[in-house]
Amino acid sequence: MNLKTLTLALTAQAALTSAAFALDPALPAYRPVGNLSGELKSIGSDTLNHEMELWAAGFKANYPNVKIQIEGKGSATAAPALVAGTAQLGPMSRLMNGEEAEAFEKKYGYKATAIGVAVDALAIYVHKDNPIQCLSEEQLDRIFSTDRKGSGGKSVDTWGDAGLTGEWATHPIAMYGRNTISGTYEFFRQQILYDGNFKEAVKHQAGSEAVVQAVANDKFAIGYSGIGYKTDGVRAIPVSVHYGQKCYNPSSDDTLAGKYPIARLLYIYVNKKPGETLDPVIAEFVKYILSKDGQTQTEKGGYYAINSEISASELQRLDTASSAK
Repeated sequence: MNLKTLTLALTAQAALTSAAFALDPALPAYRPVGNLSGELKSIGSDTLNHEMELWAAGFKANYPNVKIQIEGKGSATAAPALVAGTAQLGPMSRLMNGEEAEAFEKKYGYKATAIGVAVDALAIYVHKDNPIQCLSEEQLDRIFSTDRKGSGGKSVDTWGDAGLTGEWATHPIAMYGRNTISGTYEFFRQQILYDGNFKEAVKHQAGSEAVVQAVANDKFAIGYSGIGYKTDGVRAIPVSVHYGQKCYNPSSDDTLAGKYPIARLLYIYVNKKPGETLDPVIAEFVKYILSKDGQTQTEKGGYYAINSEISASELQRLDTASSAK
């Protein structure tokens, strides 16, 4: 896989220090602007739900008169909410698809604005006792897909088919993933299944946490979910692009270096009319997320921080610096 989304969005990320979970020291600290009040509604990604809660709590510590409501059922709920005006913030774990973008532009006459807010290694989880050392993208396609567009060959149905021996060899692989309104579902389907179809046996879960919990409770299970949902009951295994090639972990080091092959940028969409500044409350919330304070919360939630160059680029593009004046 070529990491198209991550490569385009994170061209400067390699400049980050190699120490795990180390913030870019050049990220600016957030500076409150004084009294600020209002209400924000966020509707969208389940993957970003914990992050939104952490960012909201940190922001409200500066502005106790701001109320923030968060609803995280799936990325597919973000665009309709922005179009309808029932939310000001639309967290998504993928970019809007053509239909979603077209609906927004038809309503408002301009495109919705995507803000890169965090980096995710989409992890492949197995039970903590599973001895599998690595899986390739081709093997994952054969495990999850009925079409096997990206890999061809025989379906991988048992752990023996995946290379395990002994008691594992004859056990069928129990598969877990996200439901169809999830951006994670769509990202995995596009990147690993090459737009193919999931096997009917895949158990689609309503939330990212539910996927990880299901794998933790099933010794012979495999599932995919954001790295921010990792628990002690599962292992996030290394992944290679092709069978026999070097495997890389979904660690901060390998992800930010562009080596872990199933990585993505996470977004918040906003309705910003060209030539006009954002509403002050929205603008300051965005500034907080993109600051050192906000990105500290990003890492607390288990995801990986963007760097100062991306932060500055997003702020300049949104012109948030002048929006609160």
